[in-house]
Amino acid sequence: MARFTILVRFRIADGHMATFMPLMIENAETSRRDEPGCERFDVLQPGDEKNCILLYEIYRDRAAFDAHCASAHFKRFDAATKSLIAEKQVTVLDLLAEA
Repeated sequence: MARFTILVRFRIADGHMATFMPLMIENAETSRRDEPGCERFDVLQPGDEKNCILLYEIYRDRAAFDAHCASAHFKRFDAATKSLIAEKQVTVLDLLAEA
């Protein structure tokens, strides 16, 4: 079964990055540590967009991603950051090759 890969783009509301980032890092670290189906969870920031955070996530399959979304730690993260996020865009990607 093909792996499930997503790119998430957050635009953080002005003045909220310092609150958002520790919650984001905790969510990423917990996902990698506690979810066997989470193969990669990178947190990135474009150098020229200080209010933007990108996530690159790879899951074993769609079921592993669904389990991530249903996890207690993700639900806590989602609830805690809702008011900090000005915009969120999720793109499902086809992983064509790994180097």
